[in-house]
Amino acid sequence: MSSGAHSVPAAQRTARSDGEDTRVRLLRAALQLFSEKGFAQTSVRAIAEAAGTNVAAIAYHFGDKARLYTATFYEPFGSGSDLIPVFADPALSLSQALAAYFGGFLEPLKHDDLVTQSLRLHVRELLDPTHVWPELIERECRAPHLALIQVLCRHMSVAQVDDDMHRLAFSLAGLIMQMWTQRDPLQAIAPQLASSAAVDPWVERLTGYALSMVQGEITRRQAPQRPVRRASRTSHKESNA
Repeated sequence: MSSGAHSVPAAQRTARSDGEDTRVRLLRAALQLFSEKGFAQTSVRAIAEAAGTNVAAIAYHFGDKARLYTATFYEPFGSGSDLIPVFADPALSLSQALAAYFGGFLEPLKHDDLVTQSLRLHVRELLDPTHVWPELIERECRAPHLALIQVLCRHMSVAQVDDDMHRLAFSLAGLIMQMWTQRDPLQAIAPQLASSAAVDPWVERLTGYALSMVQGEITRRQAPQRPVRRASRTSHKESNA
């Protein structure tokens, strides 16, 4: 710990702490209201009141409502792009990389209330896009997808990215989406698998399932290609006769 921390007056440390607390309260109040009512139908005044502060605090901490809305997508759990250096580390084995991939994207499931609100907000954005949508696609979808493909290509010795590598990466990401979007059915059918304590075992299992999918694609690529049989013109004419 730096000795400089002890030189900050107590009053300033308290003010800083209060400011950080206000920012967190604003962020959580905004996440709840935006997820329930959407961007257009949520006022800054309503957010400030729910957070127990004033409108000026929103301007101070976030600038305006649009930037506060953007923050609700990234700050509670971080961005998918932030995970890229973690799971794309060349020093990792494929098993370790996939475990880091699933572990990072499923970690928010350990925070049930925030996950429900965040999921609702993402669904709203999907159905009624705002200024956040283009950046959301880039940071949360495209960048992690392309990074995962590079990991797969490296470990599968695939020199050129093709459609099947995209299919494989999308399929692996689909395992994560299943966990995010099927929370209610999971809770109803097997509630013991929907708790925060169940997340780590899910990461372990999904890593195993993913390794099987990868091996299946490797086997498919190594299999001899069967020639495509084409019907002759004569047989085609005969079938039309």
